[in-house]
Amino acid sequence: MKKDIRPPLVENIAIAIVKEVNDQQEEEWNVYLLNLKQENIEGVLVTSKGYGIYNNEDVKTSVLHHSLDSIKGNDFKKIEPIVENVFGLSNEFWVSFFIKNVMYDKKYVFLPESIKIENFIQIPIINKKGVIIK
Repeated sequence: MKKDIRPPLVENIAIAIVKEVNDQQEEEWNVYLLNLKQENIEGVLVTSKGYGIYNNEDVKTSVLHHSLDSIKGNDFKKIEPIVENVFGLSNEFWVSFFIKNVMYDKKYVFLPESIKIENFIQIPIINKKGVIIK
């Protein structure tokens, strides 16, 4: 039965949203996947979407799919840029990956208005300020 299935617990994997300055000296926001484990993760897939209420109407963004292949231990990869217009929505990132042929997956949700400078901390590995969910 479904209640008997116990998926493996995802630990030491995080999503961070960081405000950066690009090569053209313009500010931009980027989303990163951090592997805080010592071991590599393989077959990394991420889907992202936004949803919520804006101007009293239900809003859904497009669902984006990303294949990041593998991420070494204590390393990170950029998932996608993100625009400030969606910070008032829930921003969901569903991450799936393998470690030694075992599949792991976890959903990370940045709640509306949680992506703001007042919530910034120093992001490990990236060494920049941003918002993180572990």
